[in-house]
Amino acid sequence: MRKFIITGTDTEIGKTTFSAALLQAMNKAGHATSYWKPVQSGLDGMVDTRTVQKLSGLGDEIFLEEAYVLSEPLSPHKSAEIDGVEIDLDRLNLPETEGGLLVEGAGGLMVPLTRKALFVNQFKRWDLPVILCARAGLGTINHTLLSLEALWSRKIPVHGLVFIGEGNPDNIATIAQLSGEKVLGWLPQLEEVNAQSLSAAFQKNFDIHDFV
Repeated sequence: MRKFIITGTDTEIGKTTFSAALLQAMNKAGHATSYWKPVQSGLDGMVDTRTVQKLSGLGDEIFLEEAYVLSEPLSPHKSAEIDGVEIDLDRLNLPETEGGLLVEGAGGLMVPLTRKALFVNQFKRWDLPVILCARAGLGTINHTLLSLEALWSRKIPVHGLVFIGEGNPDNIATIAQLSGEKVLGWLPQLEEVNAQSLSAAFQKNFDIHDFV
């Protein structure tokens, strides 16, 4: 069963929404897949795990407990310091699952987990292919190519690129041409985000066979 890391070129990219769409699609296609957000940083509203559950409409059994839930919407290293918590990287070992697994990072690739460890280096430890989520608008070429350079330099496998939000076909085509990486699809802005609209958007803009 397939296992992926889902990360973004920046914070608030929309990777949690895409995680919900992909998780729903994989499970509906008969490929049992769990979701794990190892480090939740910020407690405005519900944690991302519950957001993904609400948006995907899936049951409790596939949502794994976070290793760390930190109160402040900051980089994990700083939020942990404010909470008086020391992040132990050994607590971030991948969980055992019978089926597939989606692991969602916090923020972008170079986000510090601690004063000595970046999230991208944790991705290297996990040794799973990465799905990189990016905006399609102004600035995305630079941010996406820099993020890919960080992955390539560490020999972290890249499964492909997902673009989210307002569309810009030329930006997407330029990134694909310059990087040589596969564009898996585009998740457009939705008037209403729920299980039904995400399912329809995924079916229209993605091919489930790219993920299973």
